[in-house]
Amino acid sequence: TPEEEEQDKTPEEPPAKTTTAPDGIIPSTLKATDSPVYATYDTVSIRNYTDYALDVKALLEAAPKLTPAQEGPDILIYHSHATEAYTMDGTDMYEESDSYRTLNTEQNMVRVGTEMTKILEAAGLEVIHDTTLYDYPRYSGAYDRSAEAVKNYLEQYPTIRIVLDVHRDALIGEDGTVYKAVTTVDGTDTAQVMLVIGHGQDGSNPHWMENLALACKIQSSMNTLYPTLARPMTLRSSRYNQQLCSGSLL
Repeated sequence: TPEEEEQDKTPEEPPAKTTTAPDGIIPSTLKATDSPVYATYDTVSIRNYTDYALDVKALLEAAPKLTPAQEGPDILIYHSHATEAYTMDGTDMYEESDSYRTLNTEQNMVRVGTEMTKILEAAGLEVIHDTTLYDYPRYSGAYDRSAEAVKNYLEQYPTIRIVLDVHRDALIGEDGTVYKAVTTVDGTDTAQVMLVIGHGQDGSNPHWMENLALACKIQSSMNTLYPTLARPMTLRSSRYNQQLCSGSLL
């Protein structure tokens, strides 16, 4: 299912401890290797789970040039899996609704979306942040429920240029080892960011290439400013609601 496909089970390179973490969790800065499963160019790397051959340079050159709307929202942020949360440690505790999940919007993905909204609005962009818990009380069908909301937002606000479905990743090795993807930015331990693009099987996502080109541009910008902030992005055969419009990223 799309929900299951979303989790990478193994890191892209052998883990190298870079900082502290709760017992049993291995910090690792994830980078592309020389494996043919990666398509790379300059600071951009794509872990390709499809059979489609990728030209990363051409994708960068084809990236859409987006400008803010003169009036109306520019960006929609939502969370198909809003209750996803991080490993508890020390005083950073929460009441679980399920394993590594909580309804506390100060400690699940809603909080991440709130912080992103603050930064984007400070940059002069108008943002809609949907805080609905689409994965509660039922996890199954979360993408279907969030898709209906996205359709409604796009119909109501045609000025939206970018749609971000913000998640928490999980990295578990074949031996059960749990990893966290982390790098250092200006001396501060910082979570790496991964962009996920849905190709869509049998041509079911007409926007996948434009979305991938946009993701390449964003990854290039992140890694130019802060090397290794963006881990290799992922191209998968599922859609993740990205068939609904261009500018869609997970």
